[in-house]
Amino acid sequence: MKRILVIDDEEWLREMIQLALRQKGYEVVEAENGAVGIEKARKILPDLILCDVNMEKVDGYRTLSSLRSEASTAAIPFILMTGLADNAGMRHGMELGADDYLPKPFTIDALYAAVEARLKKSQALRDEAEKKLADLRDNISMMLPHELRTPLNGILAYGEILAADAASLQPAEIAEMGQIIHESGKRLERLIENFLIYSQIELIGADPQRASALRKKQTAFPRKIVETRAALQAEATGRSADLKLDLSDKPVAISEDYLTKIADELIHNAFKFSKAGTPIQISLFPSELDLTLSIADHGRGLGTEHVRRVGAYMQFERKMHEQQGLGLGLVIAKRLTELHGGSLIIQSEQGVGTTVIVRLPLAMPA
Repeated sequence: MKRILVIDDEEWLREMIQLALRQKGYEVVEAENGAVGIEKARKILPDLILCDVNMEKVDGYRTLSSLRSEASTAAIPFILMTGLADNAGMRHGMELGADDYLPKPFTIDALYAAVEARLKKSQALRDEAEKKLADLRDNISMMLPHELRTPLNGILAYGEILAADAASLQPAEIAEMGQIIHESGKRLERLIENFLIYSQIELIGADPQRASALRKKQTAFPRKIVETRAALQAEATGRSADLKLDLSDKPVAISEDYLTKIADELIHNAFKFSKAGTPIQISLFPSELDLTLSIADHGRGLGTEHVRRVGAYMQFERKMHEQQGLGLGLVIAKRLTELHGGSLIIQSEQGVGTTVIVRLPLAMPA
């Protein structure tokens, strides 16, 4: 049985709503003002909240803001009821996180329609989140054991040799084994980091409030981030001479951490899947509405079907080419871009190379 919390300082209206909703099989809890409503919401965690806007002590907007600021109540569907449904008030309520408005006076049919629509949407979001988690578990169960064991086996094997035979080994041999252990550890670190980030962004994508909050972050100087990450990866692969940069600057609507992650993954792939001596061209340029990041290599490229099937835990042509990791880098970049209202396009031709184009919305002026 779905539980609905009704917050209104007019007793007769609460009684009317309660009777109507109970006839439909809902459990109804009443609160006579916003302060009481907040406490009851925290305690019972209802499936839906109906709240009047104009109340003494704590009005509907403050009630909504308070509940949206707490993790346990932030995702509860919230309908504001008001006799003053002007555009400014409705916009303010939506900015605070209201799911719908129910103008007073309303009919019983309008009440039923609003409640049922919100509950259905909430259930659909929960089903989507559960499906994504189920898919994630299935993919992890197939791919993760192998991907974890590969670097872990290297660490354990060479660690065992060093522990048992250090006295008989030459310094060069010890150094070589130490380097292999270090590289295996970094590979394991990257794998775990990508797994955690992918899990996080899939959950954010299923929560409209969290996704909306994500888009309010900004990076004032994206050029510096792209330039720094490109230089570091070029140096790490010994290919600084292959790096070609053409970068402009404009504030963009994404956090520095997530922009860094997108740049890291795409630049990493460009160096990883192309040969030394071939150029990596990275461009950053603004238009009227967005900022475009373009990363082009002259590597082996992807076929049309491979581009279409970009998905989580998918590695392309694994039997033909040795690869490391879960193949999550491109997917993480794509999902992060989409969560911020942008787009990621892959242009690729086998044997010619790949260009990845990321468009992110510009930051709104403060």
